[in-house]
Order: sequence, then C-alpha cells, then structure tokens
Amino acid sequence: MRNAHQVTDVRAAESALLARLPDGALMQRAAAGLASVCARLLGQVYGSRVVILAGTGDNGGDALHAGALLARRGAVVTAVTTGPDAHQGGLTALRGSGGRLAVPPAAGLIDGADLIIDGMLGIGGRGGLREPAAALAARAAAAGALMVAVDLPSGIDADSGEVAGAAVRADVTVTFGTWKPGLLIDPGATHAGAAELIDIGLGPYLAPAAAAALQTADVAALLPRPTAETDKYRRGVLGILAGSSRFTGAAYLAVGGAVRGGAGMIRLVTAEQAAVVVRQHWPEAVLTVAGDGVPAARVIEQAGQVQAWVAGPGFGTQPSSAMLLAEVLSSSLPVLVDADGITLLASRRDLLPRPAPTLITPHAGELARLLGTDRAAVEARRLEHASRAAAELGVTVLLKGSTTVIATASGSPPVLVNSTGTGWLATAGSGDVLSGLAGALLAQGLAPPEAAAAAAYLHGLAGRLAATGATGAASAAGPAAPGASSRLSQGAPIGAADLIGALPAAIRMVAAGAG
Repeated sequence: MRNAHQVTDVRAAESALLARLPDGALMQRAAAGLASVCARLLGQVYGSRVVILAGTGDNGGDALHAGALLARRGAVVTAVTTGPDAHQGGLTALRGSGGRLAVPPAAGLIDGADLIIDGMLGIGGRGGLREPAAALAARAAAAGALMVAVDLPSGIDADSGEVAGAAVRADVTVTFGTWKPGLLIDPGATHAGAAELIDIGLGPYLAPAAAAALQTADVAALLPRPTAETDKYRRGVLGILAGSSRFTGAAYLAVGGAVRGGAGMIRLVTAEQAAVVVRQHWPEAVLTVAGDGVPAARVIEQAGQVQAWVAGPGFGTQPSSAMLLAEVLSSSLPVLVDADGITLLASRRDLLPRPAPTLITPHAGELARLLGTDRAAVEARRLEHASRAAAELGVTVLLKGSTTVIATASGSPPVLVNSTGTGWLATAGSGDVLSGLAGALLAQGLAPPEAAAAAAYLHGLAGRLAATGATGAASAAGPAAPGASSRLSQGAPIGAADLIGALPAAIRMVAAGAG
C-alpha cells in the first residue's frame, strides 16, 4: 500500500521528528536520498552539468545540499535562486563543495544542463508558479534535460493534485517521508512523472493516511479464491441491468467482465436484441427479457435471486429503465450504478442515499451532471469532487479518468487511487467491462471500496496486457510509479472486448506477484 498524507499531517510529523534530531539532520537525510537518485539518473556524475532551481524554503535547502553532494563527486553544479533569501545553509554547503550561484534567467546554463533539480516550491505551495519561477520552469521544460522535482513538482497542490497555473513537469519526483495525495492524483500525478519515496523516519509520527494506492499484494489479498467446497452460488450471483436495442454491446461487455471477474452466475435483465448477442457469446448467462408493460418489480422477481446488482450500462434512460433502477436500489443488496444509471440518478437524487452498499462509477462528465457542475471543474479537482459526491450521496464513488479516484463517505483511508492503466483504455465499452468486473467482486462479498479498487487495478493491468500483447512479462504486471500510469501508451490500440480476454492473465499475474 502506498499511503499518502496531507500537508498538515506531514508538517506535524516533521515537527515531532525534528524535536528528537540534531539541527539539520532531517535535511541531510533528504538531501542524501535526493543526491543518490540524481546520481543514478546521471549514470556518470563526474563532469555532468547540474542546475538547481532553488526557492527560499526548505525544498530549496534540500536541493542545494544535494547539489553539494553531487559537486563533491565531480559534477558541475550551478544554483539559480528565485529570491534573495535562499537557504543559507544550503548555499554555504554548495559553495564549499565547489558549486556556483547564478541569477535568473540563466538561460545558457539551463539549456546546457544534463539534469535540472526543481527545488523552487515545496508541499506548502499554493497556486501556480509566479515569476521568476514560472519563466525558469518554462525554460527548463524547453531545454530537454532530465527534470527531478524535490518532494513535489513546483506549482502542484500537494493535497489534491490540482494545477492552478504554471507548474513544473518532472521526469522524476523524489518525495520524502510519505507519499502526498497530489503525487497520486491527476493532474498533479502526470506532472510528477515517476515518483520515488525516500524514508527519512517520519513513519512513527504520521497520522492515518488521507489516500492510498493499492499494490499487487494488496489486490491479491482481496481477491476471492474458490475452495473444494465452493459452488457457483458461493462464488457469487450477480444481477446485471444492461443493454438495449441500440446498445447491445454494453450487455455483452458487462457480462464478460463479470464472467472473467469470477462471478459464479450472471442473471442478465436486458432487451431482446441485446439478449440475442449475449446468448451467442456468453451462453452461461441466465437471461430475462424486459418486455414492454411488465412491472419493474415483476421483471426483477423473474430474474431470480442475486447477491449484488450492476445497473445502467447501455440500458437507456427511458421511464422503464428508471423504474427498474429504482427497484434494484430499493433492495437491501449491494448495487453498482454506471453509465445510463448515473444519468438517471442525476434526475432522481431521491433514490440516494440508501441503507445498502452502493458504488457508482462515473466519468467526469457523468459526475458533473450528478453534482450540477461542469466537467472541467471535475477534471481539474478530481479528489474534491469525488469526495463531495461520496459525502452528499452516501455512496462509494469510482471516478474514472486519467487517474481512477475511489472516494468513500467514511473509510480508512477515505480515498483510494489506482496505479495501473494505459491511455489505450480510453475506448468505448471499457467502462462496461469495469462495471461487470467490479460487480462480480461485490457479489463475491467485497465491500464497495475494495471491489472498486481491485477492479480498477485489474482493469488497468488487463488494458496494458491487451495493448502490448503480453501474456506473462513481468514488466507488464508491475504497477506504474505514481504519475506514470496516465502517460503509459506502449503497445497498440485495443477494443473493450480485448480487456475481457486479458482479465484472466491479469488475475494470474497479481496472484503470482503477491507470492
């Protein structure tokens, strides 16, 4: 588990640790870790040209002390400060090791650098970069050198990942003590690049995490495994409301995700046209055709007993669909609502909250309609809006997009973030497969946050496997570093149906990786 903490909790932990350490010891720990990563990235330190963009705070001090360590190993290190009050201890150390000091804009130095260290703002920074930091960040981006951010790319909100203006785009971020939510959640995660955590001893002093990203072993521990006594009913019976005369594929994809997700039986309620498609591909599914004029309660009764419901993929937004959605939400069973179901909820807010477990899986546009805001606002502040929806509606929210954010009304941690994925998942029907997969896990007894997190992880991994054509490569199985997942585009285009075929391999890889 990659646990992330908010700035106030990090500051409190730092204060508690600083009280037990000699003056300057904590900064030296951070600087040593930062210098080690930079040296590894450079390969050959001696003769390398390193430029430090140093602000006036402790991040600037970390960067300057790291620069001093690199200078002692023969690097040509120059610091460019963004203000007159740069960290004096760091400047003294750098000069004492042979480093130099320059003033902005220092264009020639930046253009000729092999590696640039961003130490302009720390985790306390708010809003976009101001001058001269904004100009330095733009020049560094144009230079093409490796960019290493100290603790957090300057201009990123550490608690939310929001980017409110000019900000650094790092290739690597070296963060200290604990992960920060802004390193896990887009758009900040994309700016962070590949992130590495340096242990500086904060662990015993940290409060409970504000967010977490599940890793392979965490997901493996959640996945139900059949035993000798298991039968199809114990493996979970999932009811699915999906598909219509227009969207026949949605039913096929949702059922496929559920079958490959381990459900012991699927009972599908759908239109006749969609039923024909499902019969051809998933003969194991038990079908109920939702005919015109049949009361919703009667349709659900005809479907038979289930242990959880998925409602919405391609099901339409007509009054009959709304009545079926209301019927399943009135039950005491776990329900996952997706796609058209979320659109219906936007006009039927009275259906929530409900006493039973509920998971909704919107993309940014669907969540915006549900909350009465605009899509751009949701995409810019994903954590804020997912958390708001969870609190207002009393549900677990899986917000799909470049970073999958899973928020709960109450939980520990309150937010889970997915670390797998590929840009090729942006294809029609991908979410239908995810709904079926997550629904299967709900039917097998997982709580909504765990079902959502495990499904998102496996879905992302299956996407990578399908896109790369991999069947057993270890490189495909491991989770991306925070910030890297949203930029993964290796491989070739895939369709949603390809995800279904890749799910068993993804599950096998998770099980093998945990062992």
